[in-house]
Amino acid sequence: MYYLNEPTLPSTENYAQREAHASNLELKTVSINPDDTYTVQQAINAFGFGWFHVKLSLLVGLCWMADSMEMAILSIIGPALFCEWNVTKFQQASVTTIVFLGMMISSTFWTQLSNRYGRKSALTLFGVLLVLYSILSSVAPSYAWLLTLRGLVGFTIGCVPQSVTLYAEFLPTKHKGKCVVLMDCFWALGACFEVVLALVIYPYFGWRGLLGLSATPLLIFTLLSPWLSESARYHSNNGRNDKALKVLEQIAQNNKRHMLIGRLIADEEPNSTESFRSLLSPSLYRTTLLLWFIWLASAFCYYGLVLVTTELLVARNKERYPNECVTFMTSDFMDLLWITLSEFPGILLTIKVIKLFGKRKTIVLQYLVLVFCTFVLTTVSSRFSTSVTLFIARGAISGIFQAIYVYTPEIYPAALRSMGVSGCSVLARLGAMLTPFVAQVLMETSRVQAVSIYGFVGFLAAIACAFLPRESVGYH
Repeated sequence: MYYLNEPTLPSTENYAQREAHASNLELKTVSINPDDTYTVQQAINAFGFGWFHVKLSLLVGLCWMADSMEMAILSIIGPALFCEWNVTKFQQASVTTIVFLGMMISSTFWTQLSNRYGRKSALTLFGVLLVLYSILSSVAPSYAWLLTLRGLVGFTIGCVPQSVTLYAEFLPTKHKGKCVVLMDCFWALGACFEVVLALVIYPYFGWRGLLGLSATPLLIFTLLSPWLSESARYHSNNGRNDKALKVLEQIAQNNKRHMLIGRLIADEEPNSTESFRSLLSPSLYRTTLLLWFIWLASAFCYYGLVLVTTELLVARNKERYPNECVTFMTSDFMDLLWITLSEFPGILLTIKVIKLFGKRKTIVLQYLVLVFCTFVLTTVSSRFSTSVTLFIARGAISGIFQAIYVYTPEIYPAALRSMGVSGCSVLARLGAMLTPFVAQVLMETSRVQAVSIYGFVGFLAAIACAFLPRESVGYH
Protein backbone atom coordinates (compact mmCIF):
# COMPACT_ATOMS: atom_id res chain seq x y z
CA MET A 1 0.00 0.00 0.00
CA TYR A 2 1.36 2.29 0.75
CA TYR A 3 4.88 2.60 0.46
CA LEU A 4 6.61 2.28 3.74
CA ASN A 5 9.51 4.51 3.03
CA GLU A 6 10.06 8.20 3.22
CA PRO A 7 7.69 10.11 0.93
CA THR A 8 9.14 13.15 -0.79
CA LEU A 9 6.06 14.87 -2.11
CA PRO A 10 4.84 17.90 -0.15
CA SER A 11 1.16 17.36 0.29
CA THR A 12 -0.56 19.80 2.58
CA GLU A 13 -2.62 22.79 1.66
CA ASN A 14 -0.63 25.46 3.51
CA TYR A 15 2.69 24.09 2.39
CA ALA A 16 1.59 23.80 -1.24
CA GLN A 17 0.20 27.34 -1.16
CA ARG A 18 3.44 28.72 0.29
CA GLU A 19 5.48 26.85 -2.30
CA ALA A 20 3.23 28.00 -5.13
CA HIS A 21 3.52 31.59 -3.90
CA ALA A 22 7.28 31.22 -3.68
CA SER A 23 7.45 29.78 -7.18
CA ASN A 24 5.49 32.74 -8.56
CA LEU A 25 8.02 35.07 -6.96
CA GLU A 26 10.82 32.95 -8.37
CA LEU A 27 9.45 33.21 -11.90
CA LYS A 28 9.08 36.95 -11.55
CA THR A 29 12.65 37.11 -10.31
CA VAL A 30 13.80 35.38 -13.46
CA SER A 31 12.35 38.13 -15.61
CA ILE A 32 13.88 41.01 -13.62
CA ASN A 33 17.14 39.47 -12.40
CA PRO A 34 19.97 41.49 -13.99
CA ASP A 35 22.07 38.32 -14.28
CA ASP A 36 19.25 36.54 -16.19
CA THR A 37 19.63 33.43 -14.06
CA TYR A 38 17.11 30.73 -13.26
CA THR A 39 17.02 27.46 -11.36
CA VAL A 40 15.80 24.03 -12.41
CA GLN A 41 12.66 24.37 -10.30
CA GLN A 42 11.86 27.78 -11.82
CA ALA A 43 12.19 26.30 -15.30
CA ILE A 44 9.98 23.34 -14.44
CA ASN A 45 7.37 25.70 -12.95
CA ALA A 46 7.42 27.72 -16.17
CA PHE A 47 6.96 24.62 -18.36
CA GLY A 48 3.93 23.44 -16.35
CA PHE A 49 2.45 19.95 -16.24
CA GLY A 50 2.34 18.46 -19.71
CA TRP A 51 3.00 15.44 -21.90
CA PHE A 52 6.46 14.91 -20.40
CA HIS A 53 4.89 14.50 -16.97
CA VAL A 54 2.18 12.18 -18.27
CA LYS A 55 4.85 9.79 -19.57
CA LEU A 56 6.86 10.13 -16.37
CA SER A 57 3.76 9.44 -14.25
CA LEU A 58 3.15 6.20 -16.15
CA LEU A 59 6.75 5.05 -15.69
CA VAL A 60 6.86 5.87 -11.99
CA GLY A 61 3.39 4.36 -11.64
CA LEU A 62 4.78 1.04 -12.91
CA CYS A 63 7.21 1.05 -9.97
CA TRP A 64 4.39 1.60 -7.52
CA MET A 65 2.28 -1.08 -9.19
CA ALA A 66 5.16 -3.54 -8.91
CA ASP A 67 5.65 -2.68 -5.25
CA SER A 68 1.94 -3.16 -4.55
CA MET A 69 1.85 -6.46 -6.46
CA GLU A 70 4.79 -7.84 -4.48
CA MET A 71 2.94 -6.99 -1.28
CA ALA A 72 -0.37 -8.45 -2.49
CA ILE A 73 1.16 -11.73 -3.58
CA LEU A 74 2.42 -12.38 -0.05
CA SER A 75 -1.14 -13.10 1.04
CA ILE A 76 -1.61 -15.62 -1.78
CA ILE A 77 1.55 -17.70 -1.69
CA GLY A 78 1.40 -18.39 2.07
CA PRO A 79 -1.46 -20.92 1.96
CA ALA A 80 -0.03 -22.44 -1.25
CA LEU A 81 3.28 -23.17 0.46
CA PHE A 82 1.50 -25.34 3.01
CA CYS A 83 0.24 -27.66 0.29
CA GLU A 84 3.59 -27.81 -1.50
CA TRP A 85 6.08 -28.03 1.39
CA ASN A 86 3.83 -28.51 4.42
CA VAL A 87 5.28 -25.38 6.08
CA THR A 88 3.94 -24.15 9.40
CA LYS A 89 2.00 -20.93 9.88
CA PHE A 90 5.07 -19.42 11.54
CA GLN A 91 7.12 -20.19 8.44
CA GLN A 92 4.41 -18.65 6.23
CA ALA A 93 4.47 -15.50 8.35
CA SER A 94 8.27 -15.37 8.10
CA VAL A 95 8.06 -15.15 4.29
CA THR A 96 6.06 -11.94 4.69
CA THR A 97 8.16 -10.52 7.51
CA ILE A 98 11.47 -10.97 5.74
CA VAL A 99 10.29 -8.83 2.81
CA PHE A 100 9.64 -5.89 5.12
CA LEU A 101 12.90 -6.51 6.93
CA GLY A 102 14.72 -6.25 3.61
CA MET A 103 12.95 -2.98 2.89
CA MET A 104 13.94 -1.61 6.28
CA ILE A 105 17.66 -2.31 6.00
CA SER A 106 18.04 -1.24 2.35
CA SER A 107 16.57 2.26 2.24
CA THR A 108 19.84 3.97 3.22
CA PHE A 109 21.80 1.93 0.65
CA TRP A 110 19.51 2.94 -2.21
CA THR A 111 19.48 6.59 -1.13
CA GLN A 112 23.27 6.77 -1.13
CA LEU A 113 23.48 4.92 -4.44
CA SER A 114 21.03 7.27 -6.16
CA ASN A 115 22.73 10.35 -4.72
CA ARG A 116 26.08 9.19 -6.07
CA TYR A 117 25.17 7.65 -9.43
CA GLY A 118 21.78 9.23 -10.15
CA ARG A 119 18.13 8.28 -9.71
CA LYS A 120 17.89 6.71 -13.17
CA SER A 121 20.87 4.40 -12.62
CA ALA A 122 19.53 3.23 -9.25
CA LEU A 123 16.04 2.62 -10.65
CA THR A 124 17.38 0.70 -13.64
CA LEU A 125 19.39 -1.57 -11.33
CA PHE A 126 16.32 -1.95 -9.12
CA GLY A 127 14.20 -3.06 -12.09
CA VAL A 128 16.72 -5.63 -13.27
CA LEU A 129 17.27 -7.09 -9.79
CA LEU A 130 13.58 -7.28 -8.87
CA VAL A 131 12.70 -9.07 -12.12
CA LEU A 132 15.59 -11.47 -11.54
CA TYR A 133 14.71 -12.23 -7.90
CA SER A 134 11.02 -12.62 -8.73
CA ILE A 135 11.75 -15.16 -11.46
CA LEU A 136 14.21 -17.03 -9.24
CA SER A 137 11.59 -17.09 -6.47
CA SER A 138 9.18 -18.81 -8.84
CA VAL A 139 11.60 -21.73 -9.28
CA ALA A 140 12.87 -21.92 -5.68
CA PRO A 141 13.56 -25.60 -4.89
CA SER A 142 12.95 -25.32 -1.14
CA TYR A 143 11.50 -23.14 1.58
CA ALA A 144 14.97 -21.90 2.62
CA TRP A 145 15.71 -20.74 -0.92
CA LEU A 146 12.35 -19.01 -1.19
CA LEU A 147 12.86 -17.23 2.14
CA THR A 148 16.28 -15.98 1.03
CA LEU A 149 15.03 -14.80 -2.34
CA ARG A 150 12.01 -13.00 -0.84
CA GLY A 151 14.40 -11.23 1.51
CA LEU A 152 16.36 -10.05 -1.55
CA VAL A 153 13.08 -8.94 -3.14
CA GLY A 154 12.39 -6.83 -0.05
CA PHE A 155 15.91 -5.39 -0.15
CA THR A 156 15.37 -4.40 -3.78
CA ILE A 157 11.94 -2.87 -3.16
CA GLY A 158 13.68 -0.46 -0.80
CA CYS A 159 14.63 1.47 -3.95
CA VAL A 160 11.04 2.47 -4.79
CA PRO A 161 11.26 5.79 -2.87
CA GLN A 162 13.89 6.90 -5.37
CA SER A 163 11.20 6.80 -8.06
CA VAL A 164 9.18 9.23 -5.94
CA THR A 165 12.25 11.44 -5.51
CA LEU A 166 12.79 11.49 -9.27
CA TYR A 167 9.11 12.20 -9.84
CA ALA A 168 9.03 15.06 -7.33
CA GLU A 169 12.12 16.70 -8.86
CA PHE A 170 10.34 16.91 -12.23
CA LEU A 171 7.01 18.25 -10.95
CA PRO A 172 5.88 21.89 -10.98
CA THR A 173 5.46 23.08 -7.38
CA LYS A 174 1.69 23.46 -7.48
CA HIS A 175 1.23 19.88 -8.73
CA LYS A 176 3.46 18.05 -6.24
CA GLY A 177 0.83 17.57 -3.56
CA LYS A 178 -1.92 16.45 -5.95
CA CYS A 179 0.31 13.77 -7.43
CA VAL A 180 0.32 11.89 -4.11
CA VAL A 181 -3.22 10.80 -5.00
CA LEU A 182 -2.10 9.67 -8.44
CA MET A 183 0.60 7.42 -6.97
CA ASP A 184 -1.87 6.00 -4.44
CA CYS A 185 -4.17 5.11 -7.32
CA PHE A 186 -1.31 3.27 -9.05
CA TRP A 187 -0.78 1.36 -5.80
CA ALA A 188 -4.45 0.32 -5.70
CA LEU A 189 -4.29 -0.54 -9.41
CA GLY A 190 -1.31 -2.81 -8.79
CA ALA A 191 -3.13 -4.66 -6.00
CA CYS A 192 -6.16 -5.19 -8.24
CA PHE A 193 -4.00 -6.28 -11.17
CA GLU A 194 -2.32 -8.88 -8.96
CA VAL A 195 -5.69 -10.38 -8.05
CA VAL A 196 -6.78 -10.45 -11.72
CA LEU A 197 -3.49 -12.11 -12.61
CA ALA A 198 -4.07 -14.68 -9.87
CA LEU A 199 -7.58 -15.30 -11.20
CA VAL A 200 -6.16 -16.14 -14.63
CA ILE A 201 -2.81 -17.76 -13.77
CA TYR A 202 -3.14 -19.49 -10.39
CA PRO A 203 -5.66 -22.22 -11.38
CA TYR A 204 -3.35 -23.43 -14.19
CA PHE A 205 0.21 -22.58 -13.15
CA GLY A 206 -0.06 -22.25 -9.35
CA TRP A 207 1.89 -19.91 -7.13
CA ARG A 208 5.11 -20.36 -9.11
CA GLY A 209 3.61 -19.08 -12.34
CA LEU A 210 1.99 -16.23 -10.45
CA LEU A 211 5.29 -15.21 -8.84
CA GLY A 212 7.07 -15.14 -12.19
CA LEU A 213 4.39 -13.23 -14.11
CA SER A 214 3.94 -10.72 -11.27
CA ALA A 215 7.21 -9.17 -12.38
CA THR A 216 5.57 -8.01 -15.64
CA PRO A 217 5.16 -4.30 -14.69
CA LEU A 218 8.80 -4.12 -13.58
CA LEU A 219 9.93 -5.88 -16.76
CA ILE A 220 8.09 -3.23 -18.79
CA PHE A 221 9.64 -0.48 -16.66
CA THR A 222 13.13 -1.96 -17.10
CA LEU A 223 12.71 -2.18 -20.88
CA LEU A 224 11.54 1.44 -20.98
CA SER A 225 14.15 2.76 -18.52
CA PRO A 226 16.59 3.83 -21.30
CA TRP A 227 14.00 6.48 -22.20
CA LEU A 228 13.69 7.63 -18.58
CA SER A 229 15.27 11.06 -18.07
CA GLU A 230 17.74 11.65 -15.27
CA SER A 231 16.75 14.38 -12.85
CA ALA A 232 17.77 17.83 -14.08
CA ARG A 233 18.18 18.91 -10.48
CA TYR A 234 20.55 16.01 -9.85
CA HIS A 235 22.67 17.06 -12.84
CA SER A 236 22.64 20.72 -11.81
CA ASN A 237 23.56 20.07 -8.20
CA ASN A 238 26.49 17.93 -9.34
CA GLY A 239 27.88 20.63 -11.63
CA ARG A 240 26.66 19.14 -14.93
CA ASN A 241 24.63 22.08 -16.19
CA ASP A 242 25.03 21.02 -19.82
CA LYS A 243 23.17 17.77 -19.14
CA ALA A 244 20.62 19.55 -16.98
CA LEU A 245 19.92 21.98 -19.86
CA LYS A 246 19.35 19.09 -22.27
CA VAL A 247 16.78 17.58 -19.90
CA LEU A 248 15.03 20.94 -19.49
CA GLU A 249 14.95 21.40 -23.26
CA GLN A 250 13.33 17.97 -23.57
CA ILE A 251 10.65 18.95 -21.02
CA ALA A 252 9.98 22.22 -22.84
CA GLN A 253 9.71 20.44 -26.19
CA ASN A 254 7.39 17.71 -24.85
CA ASN A 255 5.17 20.25 -23.08
CA LYS A 256 5.20 22.58 -26.11
CA ARG A 257 6.71 25.48 -24.16
CA HIS A 258 9.54 27.86 -24.94
CA MET A 259 12.89 27.28 -23.29
CA LEU A 260 13.90 29.95 -20.77
CA ILE A 261 16.62 32.35 -21.77
CA GLY A 262 19.40 32.95 -19.28
CA ARG A 263 22.00 31.14 -17.21
CA LEU A 264 21.06 28.01 -15.26
CA ILE A 265 22.13 27.95 -11.61
CA ALA A 266 21.73 25.22 -8.99
CA ASP A 267 18.68 25.15 -6.73
CA GLU A 268 19.36 25.98 -3.11
CA GLU A 269 19.29 22.78 -1.13
CA PRO A 270 18.24 22.83 2.53
CA ASN A 271 21.26 22.30 4.76
CA SER A 272 19.75 21.48 8.09
CA THR A 273 21.94 20.83 11.12
CA GLU A 274 19.03 19.38 13.06
CA SER A 275 19.60 15.94 14.58
CA PHE A 276 17.22 13.07 15.11
CA ARG A 277 16.98 14.12 18.75
CA SER A 278 15.15 17.25 17.61
CA LEU A 279 12.10 15.08 16.92
CA LEU A 280 11.97 14.37 20.66
CA SER A 281 12.47 17.96 21.79
CA PRO A 282 10.08 19.28 24.49
CA SER A 283 7.89 20.91 21.85
CA LEU A 284 7.70 17.88 19.54
CA TYR A 285 8.18 14.68 21.53
CA ARG A 286 4.48 14.16 22.18
CA THR A 287 3.55 14.64 18.53
CA THR A 288 6.42 12.41 17.38
CA LEU A 289 5.49 9.53 19.71
CA LEU A 290 1.83 9.75 18.69
CA LEU A 291 2.72 9.72 14.99
CA TRP A 292 5.11 6.81 15.44
CA PHE A 293 2.35 4.74 17.01
CA ILE A 294 -0.23 5.79 14.40
CA TRP A 295 2.07 4.85 11.50
CA LEU A 296 2.89 1.52 13.15
CA ALA A 297 -0.82 0.86 13.74
CA SER A 298 -1.75 1.82 10.18
CA ALA A 299 0.75 -0.56 8.58
CA PHE A 300 -0.10 -3.26 11.12
CA CYS A 301 -3.82 -3.00 10.32
CA TYR A 302 -3.51 -2.51 6.54
CA TYR A 303 -1.29 -5.50 5.84
CA GLY A 304 -3.10 -7.44 8.54
CA LEU A 305 -6.41 -7.01 6.72
CA VAL A 306 -4.80 -8.10 3.45
CA LEU A 307 -3.56 -11.31 5.10
CA VAL A 308 -6.73 -11.89 7.13
CA THR A 309 -8.83 -11.74 3.95
CA THR A 310 -7.04 -14.66 2.31
CA GLU A 311 -6.89 -16.59 5.59
CA LEU A 312 -10.68 -16.37 5.88
CA LEU A 313 -11.13 -17.50 2.29
CA VAL A 314 -8.85 -20.50 2.76
CA ALA A 315 -10.47 -21.42 6.10
CA ARG A 316 -13.87 -21.49 4.38
CA ASN A 317 -12.53 -23.91 1.75
CA LYS A 318 -11.03 -26.16 4.42
CA GLU A 319 -14.43 -26.46 6.05
CA ARG A 320 -15.96 -27.53 2.75
CA TYR A 321 -13.18 -29.99 1.87
CA PRO A 322 -11.71 -31.17 5.20
CA ASN A 323 -9.86 -34.13 3.71
CA GLU A 324 -8.08 -32.19 0.94
CA CYS A 325 -5.31 -29.61 0.88
CA VAL A 326 -7.12 -26.72 -0.76
CA THR A 327 -6.09 -23.11 -1.16
CA PHE A 328 -8.04 -20.84 -3.51
CA MET A 329 -10.93 -21.28 -5.90
CA THR A 330 -12.12 -18.99 -8.69
CA SER A 331 -14.88 -17.60 -6.48
CA ASP A 332 -12.27 -16.70 -3.86
CA PHE A 333 -10.33 -14.54 -6.31
CA MET A 334 -13.56 -12.83 -7.36
CA ASP A 335 -14.27 -12.00 -3.71
CA LEU A 336 -10.67 -10.86 -3.24
CA LEU A 337 -10.91 -8.59 -6.30
CA TRP A 338 -14.13 -7.05 -5.03
CA ILE A 339 -12.56 -6.36 -1.63
CA THR A 340 -9.35 -4.96 -3.16
CA LEU A 341 -11.31 -2.56 -5.37
CA SER A 342 -12.44 -0.82 -2.18
CA GLU A 343 -9.11 1.03 -2.09
CA PHE A 344 -10.25 3.34 -4.91
CA PRO A 345 -13.42 4.64 -3.20
CA GLY A 346 -11.51 4.65 0.09
CA ILE A 347 -8.90 7.04 -1.30
CA LEU A 348 -11.38 9.28 -3.13
CA LEU A 349 -13.80 9.46 -0.21
CA THR A 350 -10.93 10.37 2.11
CA ILE A 351 -10.08 13.36 -0.06
CA LYS A 352 -13.69 14.54 0.11
CA VAL A 353 -13.97 14.13 3.88
CA ILE A 354 -10.63 15.86 4.48
CA LYS A 355 -11.88 18.93 2.63
CA LEU A 356 -14.85 19.10 5.01
CA PHE A 357 -13.35 18.16 8.38
CA GLY A 358 -9.57 18.17 8.09
CA LYS A 359 -7.11 15.32 8.24
CA ARG A 360 -7.03 14.63 11.98
CA LYS A 361 -10.80 14.20 12.35
CA THR A 362 -10.90 12.14 9.16
CA ILE A 363 -8.30 9.70 10.51
CA VAL A 364 -10.19 9.33 13.80
CA LEU A 365 -13.46 8.67 11.95
CA GLN A 366 -11.90 6.09 9.66
CA TYR A 367 -10.26 4.26 12.54
CA LEU A 368 -13.62 4.05 14.30
CA VAL A 369 -15.11 2.57 11.11
CA LEU A 370 -12.27 0.05 11.06
CA VAL A 371 -12.87 -0.86 14.71
CA PHE A 372 -16.57 -1.40 14.02
CA CYS A 373 -15.76 -3.65 11.05
CA THR A 374 -13.41 -5.80 13.13
CA PHE A 375 -16.19 -6.26 15.69
CA VAL A 376 -18.58 -7.34 12.92
CA LEU A 377 -15.99 -9.80 11.55
CA THR A 378 -15.95 -11.65 14.87
CA THR A 379 -19.69 -12.27 14.64
CA VAL A 380 -20.57 -12.85 10.95
CA SER A 381 -19.98 -16.09 9.10
CA SER A 382 -21.73 -15.82 5.73
CA ARG A 383 -19.69 -15.19 2.60
CA PHE A 384 -21.63 -12.07 1.62
CA SER A 385 -21.49 -10.44 5.07
CA THR A 386 -17.79 -11.17 5.44
CA SER A 387 -16.97 -9.74 2.00
CA VAL A 388 -18.98 -6.54 2.58
CA THR A 389 -17.36 -6.01 5.99
CA LEU A 390 -13.87 -6.56 4.58
CA PHE A 391 -14.69 -4.18 1.70
CA ILE A 392 -15.56 -1.39 4.12
CA ALA A 393 -12.61 -2.12 6.41
CA ARG A 394 -10.12 -2.21 3.51
CA GLY A 395 -11.45 1.09 2.15
CA ALA A 396 -11.18 2.68 5.59
CA ILE A 397 -7.58 1.61 6.25
CA SER A 398 -6.55 2.68 2.72
CA GLY A 399 -8.02 6.10 3.43
CA ILE A 400 -6.19 6.25 6.76
CA PHE A 401 -2.87 5.68 5.04
CA GLN A 402 -3.69 8.38 2.52
CA ALA A 403 -4.58 10.85 5.29
CA ILE A 404 -1.52 10.25 7.48
CA TYR A 405 0.69 10.35 4.41
CA VAL A 406 -0.38 13.93 3.74
CA TYR A 407 -0.79 14.96 7.40
CA THR A 408 2.65 14.07 8.75
CA PRO A 409 4.84 16.47 6.69
CA GLU A 410 2.56 19.35 7.64
CA ILE A 411 3.11 18.94 11.37
CA TYR A 412 6.91 19.16 11.41
CA PRO A 413 8.98 22.29 10.75
CA ALA A 414 10.56 22.40 7.29
CA ALA A 415 14.02 21.49 8.61
CA LEU A 416 12.66 18.35 10.28
CA ARG A 417 10.05 17.30 7.73
CA SER A 418 12.12 14.70 5.92
CA MET A 419 13.57 13.29 9.12
CA GLY A 420 10.15 13.17 10.76
CA VAL A 421 8.53 11.22 7.94
CA SER A 422 11.55 8.91 7.74
CA GLY A 423 11.19 8.04 11.43
CA CYS A 424 7.49 7.32 10.96
CA SER A 425 8.18 5.06 8.00
CA VAL A 426 10.57 2.95 10.09
CA LEU A 427 7.78 2.33 12.61
CA ALA A 428 5.42 1.49 9.74
CA ARG A 429 7.78 -1.20 8.51
CA LEU A 430 7.99 -2.57 12.03
CA GLY A 431 4.19 -2.79 12.16
CA ALA A 432 4.18 -4.62 8.81
CA MET A 433 6.80 -7.07 10.11
CA LEU A 434 4.71 -7.91 13.18
CA THR A 435 1.28 -8.31 11.61
CA PRO A 436 1.81 -11.72 9.88
CA PHE A 437 2.20 -13.37 13.27
CA VAL A 438 -1.30 -12.21 14.19
CA ALA A 439 -3.02 -12.55 10.81
CA GLN A 440 -1.54 -15.96 10.00
CA VAL A 441 -0.19 -17.59 13.17
CA LEU A 442 -2.77 -16.51 15.77
CA MET A 443 -5.58 -16.63 13.19
CA GLU A 444 -5.11 -20.39 12.90
CA THR A 445 -5.98 -20.96 16.55
CA SER A 446 -8.50 -18.18 17.22
CA ARG A 447 -10.20 -16.00 14.63
CA VAL A 448 -11.86 -13.89 17.33
CA GLN A 449 -8.61 -13.14 19.15
CA ALA A 450 -6.71 -12.27 15.97
CA VAL A 451 -9.38 -9.95 14.57
CA SER A 452 -9.96 -8.40 18.01
CA ILE A 453 -6.29 -7.39 18.19
CA TYR A 454 -6.73 -5.31 15.04
CA GLY A 455 -9.80 -3.70 16.53
CA PHE A 456 -7.95 -2.92 19.74
CA VAL A 457 -4.93 -1.45 17.94
CA GLY A 458 -7.26 0.59 15.72
CA PHE A 459 -9.10 1.94 18.77
CA LEU A 460 -5.82 2.99 20.43
CA ALA A 461 -4.75 4.66 17.17
CA ALA A 462 -8.04 6.60 17.05
CA ILE A 463 -7.39 7.88 20.58
CA ALA A 464 -3.82 8.81 19.61
CA CYS A 465 -5.12 10.74 16.58
CA ALA A 466 -7.50 12.71 18.78
CA PHE A 467 -4.50 14.09 20.69
CA LEU A 468 -2.57 15.18 17.59
CA PRO A 469 -2.13 18.93 16.92
CA ARG A 470 -4.80 20.63 14.87
CA GLU A 471 -4.15 21.25 11.21
CA SER A 472 -5.79 23.22 8.43
CA VAL A 473 -9.04 22.04 6.87
CA GLY A 474 -8.54 21.15 3.24
CA TYR A 475 -6.45 19.03 0.95
CA HIS A 476 -3.42 20.06 -1.02
